[in-house]
Amino acid sequence: MSIHDLPVKLAEHLFFTLASVAIGFALGVVLGVLLSRRPRLSGVVLPILSIFNTIPGIVFIGLLFLAWGTHAATVLAALGIYATFPVLKNTYAGLVSVDPQYLEAARGCGMSPWQSLLRVELPLALPTIIGGLRMSTVYTVSWAVLASMIGLGGLGDFIYAGLSSNDNALILLGAIPAALLAFALGTLVDLLQRRTVPKGLRKGGSAT
Repeated sequence: MSIHDLPVKLAEHLFFTLASVAIGFALGVVLGVLLSRRPRLSGVVLPILSIFNTIPGIVFIGLLFLAWGTHAATVLAALGIYATFPVLKNTYAGLVSVDPQYLEAARGCGMSPWQSLLRVELPLALPTIIGGLRMSTVYTVSWAVLASMIGLGGLGDFIYAGLSSNDNALILLGAIPAALLAFALGTLVDLLQRRTVPKGLRKGGSAT
């Protein structure tokens, strides 16, 4: 394994990262909305999810590997679930923190609950939601290293090969591009926030 393998390994790593983040974002927003409508349920589910989130990714991927074998779905399922947590948490937090006066105004305008969600609540919660997307994206870049554990490639191949052969150059060949990828994707999410979130609302998302 050498630097000539870097483009392929980087592409594999990017695929697992982006696909998992897409899964996590979709699940996180939907579940966050549902939990924001069910206070009692959220009081039970969120603590359980917080505990689940402490389980090391290597353990979870190992369990899925035993159940599903060496398939891309194994990694995507594991990473997708982990990528869900930051988005879910931030979606829920953003929605429940919407000022009630805006909800009253929406009802006064004759909006249905669905219209209020789409036109008022989600736009106001968007800075917080995108903050969760940023965390999810950056975390998933590092978690995607675990794909190498079951022979599915990615930058982790360099890291594991370097560890097994005591080759620091190989370790750095995997670690440095992974760090740069996390920085680049995080910057892209920041740019997305600037393009989609009104300037007056951005400060709220940066505190998440």
